[in-house]
Amino acid sequence: MTQALEASPTSMTNRQILQAMSGLMAGMFVAILASTVVANALPRIIADLQASQSSYTWVITAELLAMTATVPLWGKLSDLFNQKLLLQLSLSLFVVGSLLAGFSQDVGLLIFSRVVQGIGAGGLTALAQIVMAAIIPPRRLGKYAGIFGAVFAVGTVAGPLIGGVLVDTSWLGWRWCFFIGVPFALLAIALLQRTLKLPTVRREAKIDFLGAFLIVAGVCALLIWVSLAGSEFDWMSWQTAALTGGGVLLLIAAVVVETRVPEPIIPLGIFRNRTVTLTTVASLLVGVAMFGGTVFLSQYFQISLGKSPTVAGLMSLPMILGLLVSSTVAGQIITATGRWKVYLVAGSVIMTAGLGLLSTIEADTPFGLLSLYMAVMGVGVGMLMQNLVLAAQNDVPATELGAATSVLSFFRSMGGTIGTSVLGAILANRVATEMTKGLTEAGIPAGASESGGEGVPDMTTLPEPMREIVEHAYGVATADLFLVATPVAALAVIAVLFIKEKPLKDTSGMERLTAESAESAESAESAGTTASPAGVG
Repeated sequence: MTQALEASPTSMTNRQILQAMSGLMAGMFVAILASTVVANALPRIIADLQASQSSYTWVITAELLAMTATVPLWGKLSDLFNQKLLLQLSLSLFVVGSLLAGFSQDVGLLIFSRVVQGIGAGGLTALAQIVMAAIIPPRRLGKYAGIFGAVFAVGTVAGPLIGGVLVDTSWLGWRWCFFIGVPFALLAIALLQRTLKLPTVRREAKIDFLGAFLIVAGVCALLIWVSLAGSEFDWMSWQTAALTGGGVLLLIAAVVVETRVPEPIIPLGIFRNRTVTLTTVASLLVGVAMFGGTVFLSQYFQISLGKSPTVAGLMSLPMILGLLVSSTVAGQIITATGRWKVYLVAGSVIMTAGLGLLSTIEADTPFGLLSLYMAVMGVGVGMLMQNLVLAAQNDVPATELGAATSVLSFFRSMGGTIGTSVLGAILANRVATEMTKGLTEAGIPAGASESGGEGVPDMTTLPEPMREIVEHAYGVATADLFLVATPVAALAVIAVLFIKEKPLKDTSGMERLTAESAESAESAESAGTTASPAGVG
């Protein structure tokens, strides 16, 4: 297999890196905005399109499924084709999906458009970190993580606020929740074209289409199961058996295919690398613990604490600020010292402690104390998440940067999906139990609750005694979620402890790729020279 680069890359200056990152940051902001801006708009969207509660679930799930399932495929494509073009393609898909969503007249087209958006977001999620590794040496990569942390924080906080304003503005409406990302995506495409200079990889590309289909189908089957089990059907049902059995069989078939093709979508050989395996396990556990626990905080703010959606969005600021500050500071220190494992260990321990503290919250927990708990967890997550990727990228050949990075993103997203579904089921069951207990103690008939624990009650319509029962139920149930997430996070501490610290490389992915290509060419030439005398008549 031959491989050549159009131009030999040279080390980039800080100014060139920042210019190149401008397009990446715009793209990441688009991906984050897509998932957060519709949060407060969905009830109005579903009502306007006269859709069902099941459709509500699918509008959320469709993008997540498409994003998670396609991340490995984008990662593999980045090892075969020009990464800048792939980034621009993923942004273009996002634009198409956003326009389709904005102009949707029925929920079927809206769900389809969310799938297209999810495929584009999957590309942005995988490729942004891959491109960063390509242009920035691992030793210098830490200092730039804080910039992406800022983009993440702004997108996360601003998204729900922007969505609420758009929905409540009569001359705009919910359709602008989808349109608003289009100019940012077009800006990102233009910035990438102007500022990002990556060599074109010329090599014999063999895409494993069968493996890609089996991986996507198997993952989708399992994600559909964890997303809908407990709400659309029972955990123990024929649907569960069909989806889990089918998903496992498809993934087993995918493993068989991946071991036999020359260019697998997920090179199974990378799991022989201890660092990649342990960072993958840690990423999965972080996804379960963090995403699974924090996704329900907004509901806790609104129901247990009685806050509006806009205020609920602002109340998550301590966690976001903790993440931003710790990510930035840790990145600067890692760049200055070259030591990184201590921040992985400290981050995982602090994240576990934060989750443990959040497991003590109640309906009347003071916001100051709650802010402290959220900030502790944010600090831990900020020290851990990006540096897991750094550790893996530092320890693989340049030709496997895309695969290793996308595998970590894939398992983190899958962990988040699993955590959200499982912990959501725990929340629903605990809310139902606590409400029944509270109603019985108050002498109120169990049928008096409209939700019965099955839906989210409208707190503005509930009488005072009922409101107190519901607030208490959601406070207790939310604390239980963090209690379950805490030991999961503790397992991440164990995984991180076994990672072996290796010196950070001083060369970027592009430079390493050039060196590896030269070594491969020299080896091939040497082998040919050695073999030629034997071939002489």
